[in-house]
Amino acid sequence: MFQAIDLSKSYNGHQALNNLTLEVNKGEVCCLLGQNGAGKTTTINLSLGFLRPTSGKVLINDIEVSKNSTATRKMTAYIPEVVMLYSELTALENLNYLSKLAGFSYSKEALHAYLTEANLQQEAHAKRVGTFSKGMRQKVGIAIAISKQADVILMDEPTSGLDPSATDEFSQIVKKLAEQGKSILIATHDIFNAVNVSTKIGIMKAGKLLHVVKSKDITPDALQKLYLDTI
Repeated sequence: MFQAIDLSKSYNGHQALNNLTLEVNKGEVCCLLGQNGAGKTTTINLSLGFLRPTSGKVLINDIEVSKNSTATRKMTAYIPEVVMLYSELTALENLNYLSKLAGFSYSKEALHAYLTEANLQQEAHAKRVGTFSKGMRQKVGIAIAISKQADVILMDEPTSGLDPSATDEFSQIVKKLAEQGKSILIATHDIFNAVNVSTKIGIMKAGKLLHVVKSKDITPDALQKLYLDTI
């Protein structure tokens, strides 16, 4: 599972993150809402070990990220706003190469199965990803996360630029991953999708986590009002 405990990060006197404490248990999806600069991406980068905290810590399965990032990265998958893939390689070739970089070696049948589990159409498996839409690239990113057998999946604005149909399909995949026991943390601006996909929602402002609400206890309209009142 994922835990942030009194997590803070400052840059040249600017407090980008201020004593954030958050827990995402097995099977939970937590969406972080907030304007640009609220601290969402800083939280993700600290959780991946890309940055070191000024104080506090992030734990992945009880292992502190800043002290053992090599171990925690093996338990963590990351899906950014734009999934970086090799445009000249096919979806299957990208998955094969990137899963091998993570220390796994799969048969062609297993690679096809991961892409299918991520809802990428069979006919697209052998196509070069340079021809893919953003939604299709996100599916390859999800297949990579599944192939890594990651316990914790971190996402940064994964539905930005997706049309409503692709967003809904993406949300269904996320829910399925949660049902498999993954802990999922999503930084997003999408209030409606946050209610739809998550089990709980955090609202951040100026580096602080000001509210955490259970998705089942709030409507999109009520969440929007709380969000606007907060920011």
